Amino acid sequence: MGRRFDLVVIGGGSGGIATARRAAGHGAKVALIERDRIGGTCVNRGCVPKKVMWHAASVAETIEDARDYGFDVEAKGFDWARLRAAREAYLERLNGIYHRGLDASGVTEIAGTARFVDAHTVEVNGERLEGNHVLIATGSRPEVPDVAGAELGITSDGFFELTRQPRRVVVIGGGYIAVELAGLLDSLGSEVSLLLRGETLLTRFDASLRDTLMEEMQKHGISILTSVRLQGVERDGDALALCIGSGERVTGYDTVIWATGRKPNTEGLNLEGTGVRTNERGEIVVDGYQNTNVPNVYAVGDVTGRLPLTPVAIAAGRRLADRVFGGKPESRLDYANVPTVVFSHPPIGTVGMTEEEARELYGEAGVKVYQTRFTPMYHALTRRRVPTVMKLVTIGEREKIVGCHVIGLFADEIIQGFAVAVKMGATKSDFDNTVAIHPTSAEEFVTMR
Repeated sequence: MGRRFDLVVIGGGSGGIATARRAAGHGAKVALIERDRIGGTCVNRGCVPKKVMWHAASVAETIEDARDYGFDVEAKGFDWARLRAAREAYLERLNGIYHRGLDASGVTEIAGTARFVDAHTVEVNGERLEGNHVLIATGSRPEVPDVAGAELGITSDGFFELTRQPRRVVVIGGGYIAVELAGLLDSLGSEVSLLLRGETLLTRFDASLRDTLMEEMQKHGISILTSVRLQGVERDGDALALCIGSGERVTGYDTVIWATGRKPNTEGLNLEGTGVRTNERGEIVVDGYQNTNVPNVYAVGDVTGRLPLTPVAIAAGRRLADRVFGGKPESRLDYANVPTVVFSHPPIGTVGMTEEEARELYGEAGVKVYQTRFTPMYHALTRRRVPTVMKLVTIGEREKIVGCHVIGLFADEIIQGFAVAVKMGATKSDFDNTVAIHPTSAEEFVTMR
């Protein structure tokens, strides 16, 4: 027999750490296993380093705008390597904070690759750990399409390993990772193309957001190729070339970035030895309480395929720990009206239903939409004229707000407060009765007619 724990957590990303620490806080004996850097994708190859790069791109835009505000400034160059070194030092500090936090919480941290022996026994580094409860929080990884020459491209993981800035880059994909990488590279001075399989990007977002973003990206110089059937990538001297379905060959790129989706990290866990059910994509199937089909085995985060967002994994994990160890049997995450942000240029903030979703569910007569488009005050003096677009989607006679959407300057900060209102069931009259803060962009949400 191996060491026994109340909870064994497989995966030291955001969801795994949050669950482990909350469970330990309730008095549970917890082990957490991680095979890579602590903190998972978000801290090491996702949200955090991405936001650092987004800030850098925003600084580049601010320098451009500064002259319009009377400053005699000149950008004499951008040092990619210097930024990367500072970013990695910051991530190492975060790794240390996570290690110390787990230690302070009394969580036993184990570095290594975990594999199930049975549903409640996990093997790592040749040792067997027995868990009364087991949580799978192994996250996901970038997916690379099955095309010729795919190995010549890099994923978002590879992007964060780049030691030099790409000069001419093509990003393949139309999701939030694709538009974020394309936007920040463009603002930092790379020549960027974005290749879409369909006609538009961010297909699950409200049309007002995706259409505005597409217009702004093109206006800023990003070449967007739509309805492209990619057949492969090949070398063309010192460059990389794309072979597309029409027989055309587009060449001259120094970097190809795959941003075509993510897949769950379930391989190698020996899930078949536990009876834990997965879907056709390999994602672990869970109910509303994060239960798998096997008693006392749970899953949270990207490995489940449900709203793959860091705060979702954290919230779901903490509620799970409260339910199992904290005496709160009904504790669970409500997945409705979860806000999200795309750190594009300009950024997007959204919560609730799109207009299309609301009309499909409630019918044309049951939905009323309020929308505005304006130039924010910041850009009143700048040559760059980046619009802000806002939309409220309401239903019924009371005009309950079921969707709140914004693209534009500070959208990432604006949406959080309005998400609280939507979650609480606010109506349009509640917004109307709120005094505006002037002059701001956010005030437009409470003054729309």
